[in-house]
Amino acid sequence: MPILSTVNQFTAKQPAFTVGGLRAWIFNEHTNGLSKSGAIVRIGRKVLIDEAKFYTWVESQNGAA
Repeated sequence: MPILSTVNQFTAKQPAFTVGGLRAWIFNEHTNGLSKSGAIVRIGRKVLIDEAKFYTWVESQNGAA
């Protein structure tokens, strides 16, 4: 079962990520590959982060530029 967190819960657990930074990545998810990774789960207006998929996406960004 995936571990899902809200943006605020995720940043509380992982202070290396800021609320504003995560929201910017989520806003641009279609251009930065985040939506393709499946890390963002939407239920109605609620936005949740699948932690395992998010970390996989972060690792894929290493050297992507």
